Amino acid sequence: MRNDRLMLVYLLYNNLEDIWGKSDCANCVTKGFHSLTNDTLYFMSSVNQTLTCFEKYKEGNHTELCKSCKSTYRGLNELYSRMETNKTMCIDIEDVMNVTRKLWSKEYNCSFPREETVPVIAVSSFMLFLPIIFYLSSFLHSEQKKRKLIHPKRARSYNTLMNIQDKLS
Repeated sequence: MRNDRLMLVYLLYNNLEDIWGKSDCANCVTKGFHSLTNDTLYFMSSVNQTLTCFEKYKEGNHTELCKSCKSTYRGLNELYSRMETNKTMCIDIEDVMNVTRKLWSKEYNCSFPREETVPVIAVSSFMLFLPIIFYLSSFLHSEQKKRKLIHPKRARSYNTLMNIQDKLS
């Protein structure tokens, strides 16, 4: 394999092997490369069900599609998450899921309400008002000093100057 001068066959083989490894293709095919794994076949079946649902309801109002296909899409999403956790997916599964998610969110404008928004807003509001509460309580609980006005000795009132002049005359 290393007999050609530029080693093209060797470089091509190494590059293909590198792509195969980085794409985790071994996770999607059986040991003898005869067929796809059961996980991959089940995932592809779920993708086909979801896309069939999209095709069925894509004409007209997309809210009907969002309602009708929500359970199949959610099931596909959960299956993908499990496969990601178990590391039983390859680049093909990842690519198909990206396309499906893009269809769901961008093409049909469907989304799931996020449950974590209420706690985030509550914590953010608390953190916003925390400095205000701190400074207000600091002002209320601190001892306030009474200010004393210090009158300068050289600038006396007009009445005292009159008294001095009266004494001199």
